[in-house]
Amino acid sequence: MILADTSIWIQFFRNGAHRTELEALVNNQQLVTHPCVVAELALGSLRNRQQTLADLDCLPQLVVVSIEDVRLMVEARQIYAKGVGLTDAHLLAACLATASTKLWTSDRRLGEIAEALGIRADLTHPLN
Repeated sequence: MILADTSIWIQFFRNGAHRTELEALVNNQQLVTHPCVVAELALGSLRNRQQTLADLDCLPQLVVVSIEDVRLMVEARQIYAKGVGLTDAHLLAACLATASTKLWTSDRRLGEIAEALGIRADLTHPLN
């Protein structure tokens, strides 16, 4: 499964980037989301707002890891002082908690951490 983070969705909504990859993931039932991603997107300006949010809500969602477990992951994996925030930490924890789930991001720092954890999706082959 692939979790597309907020950066991927923003690029898609702004200029249609990643359309082919996102469609392939949806068609193959490989695309998942996280409530934090949908909430971040809801804070922005969306065309067809209600329908877009409803469509995002229909995607399979990863489990929301407790804040206590996110903090344990931050310490155990030494993710502190790396330039990522709480939402990013939640996404990392959710991917780690859900077997075979990779994180697809265009955020440099988040991508580096996901790579180090072995959960970064290959942007050229997002189904891998």
